[in-house]
Amino acid sequence: MTKPVTGVLFDVDGTLIDSVYLHTTAWWQAFRQYGHDVECARIHRAIGMGSDKILDHLLGEDHDPGDDDALRAAHASLYATSWTALRRLPGARRLLRTCAERGLRNVLATSASKPELEALLHCLDADPVIDTVTSADDAGESKPAPDIVEVALRRSRLDAGEVVFVGDSVWDVKAAGALSIPCIGLTCGGVSAAELLDHGAAAVYANPQDLLEHLDEALTTAFRVALTTA
Repeated sequence: MTKPVTGVLFDVDGTLIDSVYLHTTAWWQAFRQYGHDVECARIHRAIGMGSDKILDHLLGEDHDPGDDDALRAAHASLYATSWTALRRLPGARRLLRTCAERGLRNVLATSASKPELEALLHCLDADPVIDTVTSADDAGESKPAPDIVEVALRRSRLDAGEVVFVGDSVWDVKAAGALSIPCIGLTCGGVSAAELLDHGAAAVYANPQDLLEHLDEALTTAFRVALTTA
């Protein structure tokens, strides 16, 4: 099969690293510290947004922003205590290696802060096969805004028409879709296949291992979606 795709953009939290529920717990504890009782289910569904978006999303745009910086700092501190619990999702490193062996360029486009990204990269342990890395600190707005994806494309010198995005949240699908990039969804972050497809994912797989086992199929499907939406 001749593949038109020359690069793969990956989200990291919940896509390559099993960290979504650690983030959820850290945010839940941070909210409780500042008197906000926010259900874990709502927090979980918001993971994938950056800290510049998640507070308005969960507390309402009309909430008092006086504690916002302290809330973000509390989340960061609480989450940092769980870095030793971070684990690669099944097949994550092998997927990156296989993409590289096929001549595809691996680009990480995450809403994580730089300190968090360092912990994620240490856990992933795949630096030799990663071409470009971008974080929330590189973009004006986090997902679902497409800023981080645009930065990733610019730094990797790839065009939106020659890449696919792999992510686990609806925010990934929306960020990719804003640039007409087909998104392959993974359910390992806790979002259902139906919801990812409803928001525009080109195809959905269980985790990186499942995607690896169906990589040709996934890239073909993504290419067909790209042609349909072009």
